[in-house]
Amino acid sequence: MPVYADPTLPAVSDLAAEGVEILPLSDAPADALRVGLLNLMPLKEMTEADFIRLLAPAPFDISLTLVAPATHRSRNTTQEHIDRFYISPAEMLGRGDDPDGVIVTGAPVEALDFEAVDYWEELTAMMDTLRRRRIPTVYICWGALAALYHHYGIAKEMYTRKVSGVFPQFPTAEGHPLFRGMTPPFMVPNSRYSGVAEADIDATAGIDVAAKSPDSGVYMVSSTEAPEHYILGHSEYAPDTLDFEYHRDLDKGINPSIPANYYPDDDPRQKPVDRWHSHAVGLFTNWLATLKG
Repeated sequence: MPVYADPTLPAVSDLAAEGVEILPLSDAPADALRVGLLNLMPLKEMTEADFIRLLAPAPFDISLTLVAPATHRSRNTTQEHIDRFYISPAEMLGRGDDPDGVIVTGAPVEALDFEAVDYWEELTAMMDTLRRRRIPTVYICWGALAALYHHYGIAKEMYTRKVSGVFPQFPTAEGHPLFRGMTPPFMVPNSRYSGVAEADIDATAGIDVAAKSPDSGVYMVSSTEAPEHYILGHSEYAPDTLDFEYHRDLDKGINPSIPANYYPDDDPRQKPVDRWHSHAVGLFTNWLATLKG
């Protein structure tokens, strides 16, 4: 199915070569699912393509609105791009036609206290509005950590080394709607310096661990009191994203670990193997199906 978005997005030509069709927002049918993407990642064009690539295979018409904090100025994406293609959270939620669902991405701000993030107040105001209006929301990586902290007071745990690689994930119970039709374990890319303790989730009313890994820890937490899911992984990553991050960190002198279960024979000279895309498509297709009711 096509995704209805701005057809002049820079990613459109690359996506078209992959068979992904982008049509103008103005052409979206009345019953299209309205999805807001709060893009907190620094390389916004890459993230736009990642999510359009995942949403397009779903058997639903999707109208995609790109959202970015008004209180933050990106150092990696031009302001011209943001002004042209994005609206603020307040604009998204103040138009009188609430989105059917919202995706909140990760952000490379793990080392900062949550309150030190320059758009924290804007983000938490949006989180509160989404919850008050019961708008289904998927929070990803740092976005998930931020939401768990804001809504439940769960502190993030900082790691001494980055969790980097593609790890098997196991559901904790049968019948979760986002895992419908999937055969576990399913593989998920991880790229983070922090996470949450499973014991903290278990001790908190209103949320449950939905899936986890013996290698990378808690993967997904789901709320039992709001239509929210918190994903500590990057199912949306393109095949070469971990490779890009690994070599970027090498160039910075960080001495990163080779991403686990990613390169054949753990050899970074070889082409990475994509073992997660079908799961990622299934995950987001299942989420979109919950929006349809």
